Amino acid sequence: MLQERSIYVFNVAVNATKKDVSRAVQEQYKIIPLRVNMVQIKSKKTTVKGKSGKTARGKKAYVFLKKGDTLKLA
Repeated sequence: MLQERSIYVFNVAVNATKKDVSRAVQEQYKIIPLRVNMVQIKSKKTTVKGKSGKTARGKKAYVFLKKGDTLKLA
């Protein structure tokens, strides 16, 4: 649904920055993004078979492209 509006979502490393993501998209897909938004994914508490723990934290990058640009994802 987001691809119709030229928005792509990527899971990225926790220490990645907007500039890192922008450079990676430029190098890999040869397209300059309009903007990049980052979202932190917090870790969550979980219990499995009586043992408690945490899920891994993460980060997502929303990459906005010009209207009409698309990325060929494998």
